Amino acid sequence: MALLLFAVFSSAAGQIMLKHGMAAAATTAGKAGGSLAVRAATTPWVVLGLLVFAISAVAWMTTLARVPLSIAYPFNALGYLLIVLAGSTLLHERTSVWTWAGSLLVVAGLVTVFLGQRN
Repeated sequence: MALLLFAVFSSAAGQIMLKHGMAAAATTAGKAGGSLAVRAATTPWVVLGLLVFAISAVAWMTTLARVPLSIAYPFNALGYLLIVLAGSTLLHERTSVWTWAGSLLVVAGLVTVFLGQRN
């Protein structure tokens, strides 16, 4: 369970780092010109985000070797919730009531799957 949660949390963290880094790279490329790809490749947040995402991929593969897919995959939904939460709080993105309602439905589904596997 710890490895599964690590894979989900690190994947979400990597995505947030990538989003933050790409926003910075796009701003720099827009102001100074040049290639967005080159700016992204030299932006520390993008590089760190890719590294964290790669680590999460290894953790996910290790998880899949040990946990049934029918249990592991629904936990990816937790990542969606983490990303919405981090996007709202860390990146100051606007979220609607519908976004939060949908996220809560995802959590309800995750809890349902988890409790159903325990019986």
